Amino acid sequence: MKSSIDTAPSQGLTSEEAALRLKQDGPNELPSSGKRGWIRVLLEILREPMLLLLLICGSLYLILGDKEEALMLLGFVFVVIGITYVQEKKTENALEALRDLSSPRALVRRDGEWVRIAGRDVVRGDIMMLSEGDRVPADALLVSCTNLNVDESLLTGESVPVRKEPWDGVAEPGRPGGEGLPTVYSGTLVVAGQGTAKVHGIGAQTEIGKIGKALQSLDTEKPPLQREISHLVRDMAMVGLGLCIVVTVVYAVTRGNNLIAWQRGFLSGLAMAMGVLPEEFPVVLTIFMAMGAWRMSQNQVLTRHMPAIETLGSATVLCVDKTGTLTLNRMAVRRLAVNGEYLHIPAAGTAGPLPDPFHELVEYAVLACDVDPFDPMERAILDVGKETLAGTEHLHNDWSFQREYPLSRQLLALTHAWQVHSGDDRVAAKGAPEAILDLCHLLPEEQAVIMKQVMDMANDGLRVLGVARATYDGQSLPDSQHDFDFTFIGLVALADPIRPTVRAAIEQCHHAGVRVVMITGDYPGTAQSIAREIGLQNPDRVVTGSELDAMSEDEMKQRVGDVCVFARMVPEQKLGLVQALKAKGEIVAMTGDGVNDAPALKNAHIGIAMGERGTDVARESAALVLLKDDFGSIVTAVRMGRRIFDNIRKAMGYILAVHVPIAGLCLVPVLLGWPLILMPVHIVFLELIIDPTCSIVFESEAEESNIMDRPPRDPAKPTFSGKLVLTSILQGASILVAILVVFGVSYFQHGASPEAEMNARGLAFTTLIFANIALILTNRSWTRSMVSMLRQPNRSVWWVILIAIGLLALTLYTTFGERLFQMTAQHPLDVLIAAAVGFACVLWFEVYKALKPKALA
Repeated sequence: MKSSIDTAPSQGLTSEEAALRLKQDGPNELPSSGKRGWIRVLLEILREPMLLLLLICGSLYLILGDKEEALMLLGFVFVVIGITYVQEKKTENALEALRDLSSPRALVRRDGEWVRIAGRDVVRGDIMMLSEGDRVPADALLVSCTNLNVDESLLTGESVPVRKEPWDGVAEPGRPGGEGLPTVYSGTLVVAGQGTAKVHGIGAQTEIGKIGKALQSLDTEKPPLQREISHLVRDMAMVGLGLCIVVTVVYAVTRGNNLIAWQRGFLSGLAMAMGVLPEEFPVVLTIFMAMGAWRMSQNQVLTRHMPAIETLGSATVLCVDKTGTLTLNRMAVRRLAVNGEYLHIPAAGTAGPLPDPFHELVEYAVLACDVDPFDPMERAILDVGKETLAGTEHLHNDWSFQREYPLSRQLLALTHAWQVHSGDDRVAAKGAPEAILDLCHLLPEEQAVIMKQVMDMANDGLRVLGVARATYDGQSLPDSQHDFDFTFIGLVALADPIRPTVRAAIEQCHHAGVRVVMITGDYPGTAQSIAREIGLQNPDRVVTGSELDAMSEDEMKQRVGDVCVFARMVPEQKLGLVQALKAKGEIVAMTGDGVNDAPALKNAHIGIAMGERGTDVARESAALVLLKDDFGSIVTAVRMGRRIFDNIRKAMGYILAVHVPIAGLCLVPVLLGWPLILMPVHIVFLELIIDPTCSIVFESEAEESNIMDRPPRDPAKPTFSGKLVLTSILQGASILVAILVVFGVSYFQHGASPEAEMNARGLAFTTLIFANIALILTNRSWTRSMVSMLRQPNRSVWWVILIAIGLLALTLYTTFGERLFQMTAQHPLDVLIAAAVGFACVLWFEVYKALKPKALA
């Protein structure tokens, strides 16, 4: 590495400089090879069974000499291909947008401020901060670091983390994998410590870019629901094949048993197969999941694993971190305690001059913080320090930082050693009060007095930190914090305001049958105070982390059943909590943000990572990522998950219902010896309505008004319940019977002549189109009437209806349409009769919804 690279600390790039470099160098990403071109998309579409059937039908019509029907049928094929292509590209574009959101993030210094940006927006020269759990977004040289260890196995294959040191401007950085090197590489993982680094390589110029490895991609795995649908499609395909053979044979045998009869019979059989095959099912599922994930991203929830959308509607327990999720994560110092004396600070900017006893407490609390912190608690302490100690000798800008002793699970305290230019060097420590008391080696009675003060403040909902000081001779620093001779100074209590929307969101969860469990590292008193404020169930029942560790599996399984507050918890204990809840039969959603949260996030049915403060490891382990760390976002995700699943069921019910009359109108006339009512051209026409209806109308339908008043869905129950299948079959059967009656009456009343056949076919087909429109309208909601749903906006419905009626008019009232569809123009009165019959077919379902509004919900 050339020594001309400047790694001196700076205020970072300006926004203008960053924008210019982004324009010059392009985004920080590797070339994508996964995006499908239009040719590949079209080839995949052409493999669909329905399109193959259409192509076979068109070819047969050409062989039979019906060139007009053949060309129109093949023309319809291209229209269907066009519609499917648009749907596929829309789905792919939605997934591409989600991939962009799921890329690693970076904390960089811009315009003198630390800001979090997408990893793809990092540019050369950016100063970025790296912390435990971060995925390094670009190749960079370290400006400074503390105990920084990086897992470079992605590049080297070695799983042992390597230690990093700041660049001295002289040493050669070397290749990945070496100890004590100053370079961090894109795609590697920070497993311990923190540091700042200056970016010198992005995108294809990084080490990983040079060897062409792919980092990550959004998981587009189809949900378990796909298996159920695949089985249904397979079964119906087998039924369709059987009926195709039956129709072909019956038609040929009953109509002359000659070559023409067999050819026509085969066409009728293909129409039968097209009518039975529900090829829309897989398309609907893919589009609904992809578009649902995209819609959730618009509500600040990123879906990394598609099955999570399906599982959301089944969640029975939401385990959430208190800080930043239930609270605003905007800490402020509210109380100071020294030797039993308290100082209240009502709000930021109101502290004023400090009484003498509190000077030392704030002084050493400030010394135990980073100079330019990202942690909200440290920022709050620095704010009160600048406000109360400005102009005094208690702020030490001239002291030199020597070493940091970081927090650990064994000792929840952080210590900073400072070099003083005159006198002994100083040490400042802050952390959990019991950890600070342990460092100070106080007598048990002294500890009891201080812990009572801690509990009193914790019961008021405050987070309490202890502060201690020590000195050392400056010759050599010990390896452990315990080797200092600490003196206890006092307590600092901070408040984190509850988010205004939390109480209402928790109430929504209660109505929806979802239990909210709060997990916090605070004392039980603090946790209880907050639980009461936000309206959690059973706020007085609290289990601490140490109590959880002491329980047997059976005892834990029993206790977690009704406890909603878990206090003094560390991340590693979340996994045990998740396993206990799952063992009790709960469907668990778990939030997390740290490296140690990853096992719990992975083990939960729905892992939810915090997008703003969460580590990349947590994001990669989670199924969902909150782009805004707000409990309301989780509730929104549950609501949207239920909505998506509801709309999938409505679309599937509609598809099943509409295929019943289509299949029946292909089969029954052949068995009764009637003229054919539907031919392939009619079925293709109907496909132009069914496909857009499923993928556009139902996907964009708003949620039912009672969606958050129902209990969670039982994941063990099939999507296609017996009641849903029976209801859809009855809807379709009522339409089939009505159309057969309309055709039969019209055909035989007019003498059963060829002209009567064309007139009756036109009337039956018109009735089928209006019945299809009625099916769309009645299935928009399974709890509200068709009339009331007309007041709920969904522009897609009206576009589909207008297009359907417009195309129907072209088939009935143009010479070409009449000849192609073998129908005659209908009198306006007959059209009104057909419309009335079509809508009358679903009236029974409207009555059923009014009598039993929760039957299908």
